[in-house]
Amino acid sequence: MGRAYYSNTISSFIKEDLSSILGYLSLNHTNRSLEDLQKNAWVKQIEILKDELNGIDGSIYFEFQIPRMGKRVDNIIIVDDCVFVVEFKIGDDTYGKHAELQVIDYCLDLKNFHEGSHFVKLIPLLVATNADNSSININEVLEHRQVAKCNKSGIKDNIEKFLLHSKERINIDEWQNSIYKPTPTIVEAAQALYKGHKVEEISRHDSGKINLNKTSNYINGVIENSKRNHKKSICFITGVPGAGKTLAGLSIANERMLADEDEHAVFLSGNGPLVEVLREALARDFVLTSLENGEKVTKENAKRRTSTFIQNIHHFRDEYLKHNVEPTEKVVVFDEAQRAWTKKQVSSFMKRKKGIENFAMSEPEFLIDVMNRHEDWCTIVCLIGGGQEINTGEAGLEEWINAFEENYKDWEIHFSNTIINSPNYIKSVTQRKWLIENGTSETDLHLSVSVRSFRSEQVSAFVHELLELNLDNTKKIYSEVKKSFPIFLTRDMEIAKNWLRKESKGTERTGLIASSGARRLKAIGYNVKNEISAPYWFLNSSEDIRSSYFHEDIATEFDIQGLEIDRTCLIWGANFHLNGDRWNYQNFKGSKWQNINQEVSKSYLKNTYRVLLTRARQGMIIFIPKGSDSDHTRPNKFYEGTYNYLKEIGIEELF
Repeated sequence: MGRAYYSNTISSFIKEDLSSILGYLSLNHTNRSLEDLQKNAWVKQIEILKDELNGIDGSIYFEFQIPRMGKRVDNIIIVDDCVFVVEFKIGDDTYGKHAELQVIDYCLDLKNFHEGSHFVKLIPLLVATNADNSSININEVLEHRQVAKCNKSGIKDNIEKFLLHSKERINIDEWQNSIYKPTPTIVEAAQALYKGHKVEEISRHDSGKINLNKTSNYINGVIENSKRNHKKSICFITGVPGAGKTLAGLSIANERMLADEDEHAVFLSGNGPLVEVLREALARDFVLTSLENGEKVTKENAKRRTSTFIQNIHHFRDEYLKHNVEPTEKVVVFDEAQRAWTKKQVSSFMKRKKGIENFAMSEPEFLIDVMNRHEDWCTIVCLIGGGQEINTGEAGLEEWINAFEENYKDWEIHFSNTIINSPNYIKSVTQRKWLIENGTSETDLHLSVSVRSFRSEQVSAFVHELLELNLDNTKKIYSEVKKSFPIFLTRDMEIAKNWLRKESKGTERTGLIASSGARRLKAIGYNVKNEISAPYWFLNSSEDIRSSYFHEDIATEFDIQGLEIDRTCLIWGANFHLNGDRWNYQNFKGSKWQNINQEVSKSYLKNTYRVLLTRARQGMIIFIPKGSDSDHTRPNKFYEGTYNYLKEIGIEELF
């Protein structure tokens, strides 16, 4: 597998000269500015481990790579059926909370994504060389709810405690050569890509259906062809929720930025929270990396450097609205392009906010018009999520096709074959026919399997059938989904919160989510009108009351679309509830509910719940409040139908 700087059997490691081991480590280490400090740490580790592992039969690895996290584990020690994941803190006399969480995260990463580690004992071991030894609960450590902790003299004792119950030995060759199939969060992916990792290093590529690398290669081919032949082109990438569209877009923007700086490739999104979270995450990571390299960079400077990679589409729009010039950017990636505004919505916005009367273009048409100013070549990449329009005035894919049909017929159009096969993308048969006749269909431009939840790739299909009220299909898919992706139901909020806390380990993130239209949740203490700070909610630690971990602030569909967390509690509102055999769509105005009758508005609300039901990576619990006889806005009928439907599907209720 070649993922460690140094590996050997323990017996050979003990016999090998220190300088020889150090030579291997130094040869693979690229960070020259901290070389002396790092070498001293390695020397201490080698000396300690030579003493402590004497008489133990197994294998040892130094600086073992965890690509998804952009980190390296200090040591992996394999003995019998145990994999000890070791984090050293040389000179420390206390066990830091951050270090404990980090070593648990390493274990979880291996368990979830390294095929050879799925069913072995993974033991997180934190060594603070000058600390007091600490007692452990073996079962808690094996379940990754606790860390084994010791000083430099306690390593052998800890290893032997876990070997008392060991069974058959791990096949070392199979373990170290087994496949690593990571599924990073979009935040982790952005950080890794910005550091120079390729998409195939940080994402699953074990199946043609979910091969993001194929998609990236196809897009790169289109860009190079456009550049070589002086063409203007557009590519439409589609995919189910969580299939990796945003990851593909970030990868393309990053690859083009590295391939040719003069292309000024940029990732654009109208999703404000996503842009804020990614920018903040990149800036924080840049500061930490700079410190590790012996440099001091302020967060503001870091933000200035990273903001060129990810930008808000509205700032891009406003810049070229003010200046009728050829854009700097040759390659632009538009995330969630289905959410671009209709002509009516843009016209209203321009009149109210910009003082521009009679603006006559939709947002897709204006963005194409801006890129069309290039005299030579350019490429637009649009990331399209079918059935994810969640707000008034969002145009969907049709508005993009309209623009080409009417005004930009010299552009080359490349589109996912799914676009012409599914009404989720284009409802008009005439428009689909035009696209077939004037564009190029490509299977590699559709990402068909959700990889947000590495536990179950069928979650998005389950959610679709659930929302369409196809009971038999929903029950059938759920019977498979629940084997690896736990879904529970409750009427008690404390039970929901306790489940989130109990199930999550290390830094696995949990949080409460709800529809922005679920206004009467305020009656039970959850006000969806209270705005969250997305960077704090998604990035801050469990000690910060503003973070998702505290289960106080609620993220709505606008906050969480395009992002994800490990486990969610979806608080189901009365705005979308089952009434007999159909969904009832409501909007709260003043002091009462009003029925939503427009089909497009109904579609937005259903898509809101589609987004909310597909945000969890590892499991979710659905909380359905109880009605109130004393509150006319919260009668039992607004909740019981939905509750009974979910029970009929077979979702287990927690009491």
